[in-house]
Amino acid sequence: MTEKPVDILLVEDNPSDVELSLYALRKNRIVNQIQVARDGVDALDYLFCTGQFTDRHIENTPRVIFLDLKLPRVDGMEVLRRVKSDERTRSIPVVVLTSSREERDLSRCYRLGVNSYIVKPIDFEKFTEVVNRLGVYWLSLNELPVDMVSSGEE
Repeated sequence: MTEKPVDILLVEDNPSDVELSLYALRKNRIVNQIQVARDGVDALDYLFCTGQFTDRHIENTPRVIFLDLKLPRVDGMEVLRRVKSDERTRSIPVVVLTSSREERDLSRCYRLGVNSYIVKPIDFEKFTEVVNRLGVYWLSLNELPVDMVSSGEE
């Protein structure tokens, strides 16, 4: 069985934010393959092919990770640290999408190698616009190296 390549790994524990994100992406015709992880453990299991994802191939990395910081079990900061410290996942773009406006979170994320840090708008329309723009940029405009593009092909 060939697994479908995932374009977006959405790591978010808030069900409303998951639904809003999926709605915004689909509303704007970004219908790429999306994997949702509801906490940091599930995200790490998915990325490193452990737990329920042992049948997945690590070479099939997502094209981008949208990562909340405030997650149960393992927080987003630790997920970011693990992703950026492992040679197999280091080149995956990570966009922190969080409610935290704390300077120390922002600084630490950039020190750990985050590609972008976005504070989630509270307003529904602004939130959907932000998610739409992120999807368009990271999936349509951003250029990836050939080895990353070909890793997800069947």
